Amino acid sequence: MRTVLRRPDFRLLFGALLASMAAESILLLALAIWVKDLTGSDGLAGATIFAIIAPMTLAPLVGWVVDRYRRRPFFVAANLGTAMLLTPLFAVRDRADVWIIYVVAALYGLSYLTLSATLSGLIRQLVPSELLADANGALQTVRQGLRLGGPLAGAALYAAVGGWLLATLAMVGFVTAAAVVGLLRVAETEPAAATLRWPAELGAGLRHLAGEPALRRALLGYGLGSLVMGFSESLIFAYVDQGLDRDAAFVGVLVTVQGVGGLVGGLLSPAVVRRTGEVGALAAGVTFFGPAALALAWPDLRLGVLALLLAGVSLPLTMVGLATLIQRRTPPRLLGRVAAASEALVSGPQACSIGAGALLVGVFDYRLLFVLVGVVTTAAGAWLWRGRRLSPPPGTPAPVPSPRRPHPAEHLTPDATRL
Repeated sequence: MRTVLRRPDFRLLFGALLASMAAESILLLALAIWVKDLTGSDGLAGATIFAIIAPMTLAPLVGWVVDRYRRRPFFVAANLGTAMLLTPLFAVRDRADVWIIYVVAALYGLSYLTLSATLSGLIRQLVPSELLADANGALQTVRQGLRLGGPLAGAALYAAVGGWLLATLAMVGFVTAAAVVGLLRVAETEPAAATLRWPAELGAGLRHLAGEPALRRALLGYGLGSLVMGFSESLIFAYVDQGLDRDAAFVGVLVTVQGVGGLVGGLLSPAVVRRTGEVGALAAGVTFFGPAALALAWPDLRLGVLALLLAGVSLPLTMVGLATLIQRRTPPRLLGRVAAASEALVSGPQACSIGAGALLVGVFDYRLLFVLVGVVTTAAGAWLWRGRRLSPPPGTPAPVPSPRRPHPAEHLTPDATRL
């Protein structure tokens, strides 16, 4: 990881993303708290998160737009646009203005998808292939670190001064990111003109994901795990209340423990990719979630701390493995569409899983549901692990094809004597 951070161009991008990720970390939870404060409704507050996720359905269109422009100027424009779309929040005064927060949340979700797709291509242009895992690992480490204090800081600032200051700070973060990335010097050529009809161009990312064996296996395995991973968002409250007999605020302590695990996972992820390959790292991340969930079925705080640390380690491994695999296995002209489509294919099952978990925890014993999560994620991780050879570790020699007997006419060719 130190090698990639020695590169001046990546350090510049890293500083820009630090500003934008800090803005993101303080903003997301605060929007939901703002709705809760104005309406008093938990359901309406939760709908804020749904509004952010809903634009994932536009992933093919977003990816196609990203692939039509050069990465650096588009990334600058997208960050400035994100800062501008937050300005309506200054008009929010009372319950009647909640719709403004929902609109901003939906537009922010669209912006998040756009920035993620653009960033994937920008990293691929700045960083050599052998350092992609280090670059993605460094960014995941920062993201996990910000999860430790960002949401709590945002909630505290909202309680102290209201939503307007949070909007201002977030805008500053995105403008700073745009200004810093604007200083990058990247040799980019204009994207080639579209050669297919627009429906085919929109679906090109999905076709690539379906046709590339390693990517197909990665998304199918991770998608299967995601169908139950989101249950934990609701199950953790039942674990604290019914299992540990503690106040709901204690969930914050466990989230912090998980964040510590995330830091460890972010630091380890480049080494895991180099040792096992991208699909292997993804498999390890999904598999680690299995024993963590099974341990949470037994209400013991010491076991719970170990489980949350392991769950924290799993997230960066999955993110770094998948992001690096996409960057290495996708032609640059398709990278925006493939990155956006993969984000939607991962976020969709997670969103459904979170909603299903909230319903199921009121019907079934939370311990039984944790066992279900553990069994499914372990099975998904094992299936991914069996396919790890689809993406061998960087530097592994490609398999040598079996020799065939040459045709007599091929015995001598004009190039036969060349070295």
